[in-house]
Amino acid sequence: MKRKFLVFFTLMCVSVLSLPLSAHHGNAAYDTENKITLKGTVTQWFWANPHCVLQFDVTDDHGQVVHWGAETENPTTMTHSGWTKTSFKLGDEVTVTMITVKNGKPIGRIVDVVLPTGQKLAGRVIPQLPPYNPDDPPKQ
Repeated sequence: MKRKFLVFFTLMCVSVLSLPLSAHHGNAAYDTENKITLKGTVTQWFWANPHCVLQFDVTDDHGQVVHWGAETENPTTMTHSGWTKTSFKLGDEVTVTMITVKNGKPIGRIVDVVLPTGQKLAGRVIPQLPPYNPDDPPKQ
């Protein structure tokens, strides 16, 4: 009896602790229907797990500098698309196309980046999902 309880308890703990992991890769925060393109200056490039992050400054229409952060996938995945640890240098002028978060903050997910040399690096985009309609029958 004790053994069954221990197995049950362990499975429950694993289930509860694994829920945040599945939420981590959700796409609910992003506006997947709209892309924006910004020109800016690289301030930092993080080549690290779980996601690489490009930080860059953009001067808006009012002359104010806005600090942007945009993520990609992990280094291993990005290497297959031609990205490297040295893809960006501080001060590089880049053009970043991305989808942004829905709350209006200067955060996004990279669609592609054009480097100062003209080389284009493709990111991985969260696919746009069709709108949910509870009256539609499930597709099989």
